[in-house]
Amino acid sequence: MKTARPYNILTLMSLLLLGACGGPQKADSAMPATPAAPAASDNSGPSSAASSTSATAASADSTAPQQDPLTVTIEPRSNSKLKGTAHFEPTAHGVKVTIDVTDAPSGKHGAHIHQMADCSSKDAKSAGDHFNPESHEHGLPMVEARHLGDLGNLEVGKDGKGHLEITIASANLKPGDKMSFLDRGIIIHEKVDDGGQPTGNAGARIGCGEIKR
Repeated sequence: MKTARPYNILTLMSLLLLGACGGPQKADSAMPATPAAPAASDNSGPSSAASSTSATAASADSTAPQQDPLTVTIEPRSNSKLKGTAHFEPTAHGVKVTIDVTDAPSGKHGAHIHQMADCSSKDAKSAGDHFNPESHEHGLPMVEARHLGDLGNLEVGKDGKGHLEITIASANLKPGDKMSFLDRGIIIHEKVDDGGQPTGNAGARIGCGEIKR
């Protein structure tokens, strides 16, 4: 009987060990895959564009000149007792001017916007001439091409109270604008504005208000 060769014994032992361990392990195909990182958001889409547009509009609104309504006091001048207020309100069609006075002489009185917000002189001539940025001739409200400051006539009753409402197209209340009533003067005259040249023959300035914020 021949003796078994040493290498056959080693081979047999290796086979026995492999059988006990169940053979080589295979990778578990059921293991969940690592989730992919979310794709980067594309900020160039419609929503992003809309947000950018909204932000731009909001920025523009914040820097736009303010046109809040404004009320000024009308004080007596040229030895009159007239007093009152003038309210200026920006609208889609221009500026609505509302004038209310008391203690004024009965009848019609020319009302105009003048060049400067200066009522310092006793006769109100410190307010300068009619506000006329487009260099038109003077005219009453029915005339389209007239001084921008031509408001027509304020009618006062026997009780000394008068009221006028008029909207002036093309006017605004923007600071520094060529067509702005801001930083001008409002004048009430002693007589009726008859539409004549150069300023309506309305006589002395009996009321003055400074259109300021």
